[in-house]
Amino acid sequence: MPNANLRNQCHTFFSTSLPRSAAQDFAEMAAWCQAHDIRHDIYGEGELVQTFENKIAELLGFEAGHFVITGTLAQTVALRLACQDRNNPLTALHPTAHILVHERSNYQLLDHFTSLNVGNPYRPWTADDLKALPDRLGAALYELPMREIGGQLPTWEELNAVKEYCHERDIHLHLDGARLWEAATGYDKPLSTVAAGFDSAYVSFYKGIGGLGGAMLLGKRDFITRASEWMKRMGGNVYQRSPYVVAAAMRFDEKLARMPAYLQRTRDLYQLLSRYPLWQVNPQQPHCNMLHVYFPVGRDVANAARDQLAKEHGIWLFGEARHTALPQQSYIEWYVGEGLLSLSDDKVITILDQFQALLAPV
Repeated sequence: MPNANLRNQCHTFFSTSLPRSAAQDFAEMAAWCQAHDIRHDIYGEGELVQTFENKIAELLGFEAGHFVITGTLAQTVALRLACQDRNNPLTALHPTAHILVHERSNYQLLDHFTSLNVGNPYRPWTADDLKALPDRLGAALYELPMREIGGQLPTWEELNAVKEYCHERDIHLHLDGARLWEAATGYDKPLSTVAAGFDSAYVSFYKGIGGLGGAMLLGKRDFITRASEWMKRMGGNVYQRSPYVVAAAMRFDEKLARMPAYLQRTRDLYQLLSRYPLWQVNPQQPHCNMLHVYFPVGRDVANAARDQLAKEHGIWLFGEARHTALPQQSYIEWYVGEGLLSLSDDKVITILDQFQALLAPV
């Protein structure tokens, strides 16, 4: 795992946004609340929460939205209801879906639905992948972009074919939009256009938006009303959501407006990475402001070089290198945000040269 103390001692951050202290966050939140006369909600009821829910629902083209503490709660509830409505527990998930990889089998242990893998683990899945399944499905989940494979997106034509097929077969199509803001920028389409054709969607407010946490489930009004009841049953009805809503709402418009700049900086970064022929980039061209970089060394070597760069130069280059199928190879994830926007091309090259030099003696 990354060394948090070492990371906190750094002054330059390559990936994601620049870190903020709790004091900075709370001061900004207090000033925003003062300027907008914000009052706390009570169990999610109040002008602050309802206004934000309506704003996001309208932006994405859904009837209603429900602010919830975690996407883990939002997505499993959505798929549970979708399958109940169709009396069919089978849900198609890509092998790298967050529910399968990061949520400790909650869908299975809590008896939400039954998972069925669809598509190749290294590529976005298509309508043809669904058609190849002999089983009748109750639901399918599509993540845009697909984080575990470098932020890949299906082509616009492939995505529309999935939407059409699910509509024809009455398969509830759910959008894992943890990074939907980035995906819409990658497609150069309005958010409502990307979300159109999905029966429900989840979006996150702490990843690209930079909030303290929180998510929203969106769909038809009746669906959201029933989902909110299930989230109460599962412990998601916290007394006050206001800290999470404020942290998201006060940054939302500005962060959304910054997404094109993040994508352009990602394209610039791809050009700079061509200077390092032993490093492989996935995907080969940017789909959004996220990518994976593969190094010709094992995970432990890459992480040790990261730590040495941090100690000697005060630069935090990436979170954690991970294993690949090959023993002498590893990969990292870069999310291109404010950190890279603040660095010139020359500074980026200097940093990458320093890191390459730390890898070279191994």
